[in-house]
Amino acid sequence: MTSDDYEIPPDVVYVTYIKTTPQRVWDALTRGEETQRYFFGFRIESEWRVGARWAFYGDEGVHDEGEVLECDPPRRLKISWRVVAFEDARDLPPAFITYDIETAGEAVKLTMTQHQPGAIPRKYIEGGKQGWAMILSSLKTLLETGQALNISMEPPQ
Repeated sequence: MTSDDYEIPPDVVYVTYIKTTPQRVWDALTRGEETQRYFFGFRIESEWRVGARWAFYGDEGVHDEGEVLECDPPRRLKISWRVVAFEDARDLPPAFITYDIETAGEAVKLTMTQHQPGAIPRKYIEGGKQGWAMILSSLKTLLETGQALNISMEPPQ
């Protein structure tokens, strides 16, 4: 890969409205049995306190990991995020993911922001854009219907 294949992406921000409660969104983001249903089969685990490690586990072990930076249930969660499943991603700077959860009438407004502080390969930028749209759509569907979406995504090439 050349330096031309890397760039510092703008923040990625997704906003979705879900007919549920803030606590239910929080639980879906922080409980492994929930994430496994909508997040490509990955099970999240953490103590959910500032400074704690979190990790996504799949069939091959740890896929992603990071540190809990802010934890204000059920309103805000900010974590650092490193992809460890792909060898060429292991040395990249961690991204910062923030979930803001707000009551919006009969719904919840979920805002997910991904901030990447350093340059990363374009394939991961595009993979993240596609992946977050699928993940958050599946989360919304799960919370509103009880069934996650069955969507597949190929690893970044």
